[in-house]
Amino acid sequence: RLITEIHAEHRGAYGVPRITAQLHRRGIVVNHKRVERLMREHGLAGITRRKRRALTRPAAGPVTPVGDLIRRDFTATAPGQRMVGDITCLPTFEGWLYLATVIDLHTREIIGHAMADHMRTDLVCDA
Repeated sequence: RLITEIHAEHRGAYGVPRITAQLHRRGIVVNHKRVERLMREHGLAGITRRKRRALTRPAAGPVTPVGDLIRRDFTATAPGQRMVGDITCLPTFEGWLYLATVIDLHTREIIGHAMADHMRTDLVCDA
């Protein structure tokens, strides 16, 4: 009954961890597994209100895929022979920041990097 009240108080957004924490704050000692079982029996589940963020956008027009130039072989016999790149997005207080890196496969060191607030081709070229 108390779990149902807490769930309704927060408009169905609270799941097992938050309801367990709320019960602990109210002085009720309960295991999260019991809360999970009781919520399942009563058909309660938390919801996510966050909007899903699409990280990639399809290009306009026909696109030809780029082939795997190194054929999944991530080894190199000398420095500067083979390099690979990657892009990652980092959440900041001012918005998303994109980091592009270039890694030498022989030394496994980052030999170039660039950061920007966009994920366009020139970010990779700058790295």
